[in-house]
Amino acid sequence: MNAISPEKLAALQGTWIQLILSFGIAPIDAYPVFDRLVAAHSEPDRYYHTLEHLAEMFKVAGRLINEESDRHAIQLAIWFHDSVYDPRAKGNEELSAAFAEEMLDPLGVPSASRIKVKKLILVTAHVPLANVDPDTAILLDADLAILSAEERRYARFADDVRREYAWVDEQAYRIGRTKVLQSFLDRSRIYLTERMYSAAEEAARHNLRLEIERLQ
Repeated sequence: MNAISPEKLAALQGTWIQLILSFGIAPIDAYPVFDRLVAAHSEPDRYYHTLEHLAEMFKVAGRLINEESDRHAIQLAIWFHDSVYDPRAKGNEELSAAFAEEMLDPLGVPSASRIKVKKLILVTAHVPLANVDPDTAILLDADLAILSAEERRYARFADDVRREYAWVDEQAYRIGRTKVLQSFLDRSRIYLTERMYSAAEEAARHNLRLEIERLQ
């Protein structure tokens, strides 16, 4: 499990409180949900899908969100999109969306926002979509930003994903992982926002090709 520094945890808590305040919800009512989210992302079998991943997503999303974006829905989707994560199981996105509803409804987050958040969470399964709205594009690009990371960070990401799949034997993992990586390379574009496409597409494709070479 990757630990997060107290400073980064405090920053994440501040992000959560500012988000909750935007809905007119008292922080004292929202702290238990924050604690649940921290606990979920600190599960011992998580190595990449951790609080660090959320912190990195918030940083990228912050650069992509504009005045027309549904900032609050995007931020809530980031918080909850990996709240349920079991690499042995299917349907993590559906379960994460259900968990978001379970946590946000009692807090008083409006129904329209909850519906939007659940829809955003479901698309983080990263199944290719014919039409993607701007908010979805921001969320997906933030989630995949790691693919364009500098060499050392990308290598740690690849190692962490392997650790999350430690129960898979080496040959099967190499085959499965290569298939996943190639599926992204086969797309006409990995990043959907113009800003990420211009700044990060080439680096992401380079990293994916290098990892495939190592796997083979």
